Amino acid sequence: MAQLLTTEERIFHLKDLSVLWNIENYNTLRTTIKRYCKNGLLNRIYKGFYSAIPQEKIDPALLGAKAIHGYCYLSTESVLFSEGYISRKITYFTFVSEKSKKFFIGENQYLSRQLKPAHLFNPEGLSMKNGIGQATVYRAIADMLYFSPKYHFDREIDWKKVKEMQQKIGYPLTPNRYVNS
Repeated sequence: MAQLLTTEERIFHLKDLSVLWNIENYNTLRTTIKRYCKNGLLNRIYKGFYSAIPQEKIDPALLGAKAIHGYCYLSTESVLFSEGYISRKITYFTFVSEKSKKFFIGENQYLSRQLKPAHLFNPEGLSMKNGIGQATVYRAIADMLYFSPKYHFDREIDWKKVKEMQQKIGYPLTPNRYVNS
């Protein structure tokens, strides 16, 4: 348990615990995890995914990013809604990653859109916020237009900045009807 307390990480996949505790035997690992969960030292989020703190105390966006278990960042509707570029309230957290999937954890719904590695790993317009990769507004707009070229935004957009972002990422440019330069 000392390893759990000394690491800054609080969310673990089965393999993470195997490495952290240096347990190679699968049955020993499962038994150890079962005991830790029974004693309240670990919390089972779902099979193979655990936390050292109660699930309700974890930022839901961080939980989603950790569940994807690979490189990802918060983008599209999540960023656009929080920045006021779309007014329709979204009921799910949207990520961009190497995998396309929809999933639930407790009351929270998540959507991950798959992006080609050449675009996904391009750091332009990305930053870290609360331990999660997050797109800037113009990266999120560029991402959204990549996935849905006719997407409707509820706020005026500087299309010149969007076009610049698309070029930096290597996305196809938006149709001319969007550009107000």
